[in-house]
Amino acid sequence: MSNGSAKANPATNTAARTDTESESSPPLRVENLEKRFGGITAVDGVSFTVEPGSLTGLIGPNGAGKSTTFNCIAGVHRPNGGSVEFNGEDITGRKPHQIAHRGLVRTFQIARELKEMTVLENLMLAPLDQRGETLWRSVAPIARREIIEEEHELRERVWETLDLFEIDHLAHEYAGNLSGGQRKLLEMARALMTDPDMVLLDEPLAGVNPSLEVKLMERIHDLREEGYTFLLVEHDMDIIMEHCEHVIVMHQGQNLAQGTPEEVTSDERVIEAYLGGEI
Repeated sequence: MSNGSAKANPATNTAARTDTESESSPPLRVENLEKRFGGITAVDGVSFTVEPGSLTGLIGPNGAGKSTTFNCIAGVHRPNGGSVEFNGEDITGRKPHQIAHRGLVRTFQIARELKEMTVLENLMLAPLDQRGETLWRSVAPIARREIIEEEHELRERVWETLDLFEIDHLAHEYAGNLSGGQRKLLEMARALMTDPDMVLLDEPLAGVNPSLEVKLMERIHDLREEGYTFLLVEHDMDIIMEHCEHVIVMHQGQNLAQGTPEEVTSDERVIEAYLGGEI
């Protein structure tokens, strides 16, 4: 895929994205992943795949290793063993920005917006590989014209994305003044402005009120219909079971179960480890 600065809005790029993903299944493959911190093994031989166009849930009780697994995939932690493959390329141990440039981006449980910039400015800065204003471009007529056209196209994409997430009325508000739920919407919008193939969602509903929770999940499902792929880490089991078609359950750093929500919730090991013996 191309991560150039003049990119199509997600809603206008469905056919190309779907064709690409159908040729490379699955986009994410995790094999025998291991991560140790000193003498503690946080992730112990975890393996799973994420299918194209899916919303896959990753759950487990506290200390199960799901957040560490997530961070190993995203490049925050370097694994001690195993591999992470994205779109057929081994990305194990690569830096987060290198992984993002390959089309795999993440959101954070605690939103990391640029608080002293407006919502509009936050989105303007999000796309990768912007050419920007260099001295020679500012004096070369053709290059200068290209910069102006690029910025115009970028602003159009920003406004379309603001509208998609229904935060266009907040465009000129400082990001630091937003509510927790609005920041989550901005976080998701910023991720989409990078034109990714796949998004890693780190508890996107944490601290979000019910009305914005519904709005966020609606946006995620809309984007799935346009061909995007999501891996969702979420502590709320009800959210996972209601919205994900495939669920991966971790326990004590290992795979405990995988399958549909119905298969997972009927698994005695999951009931015992995650639900405390009750369903």
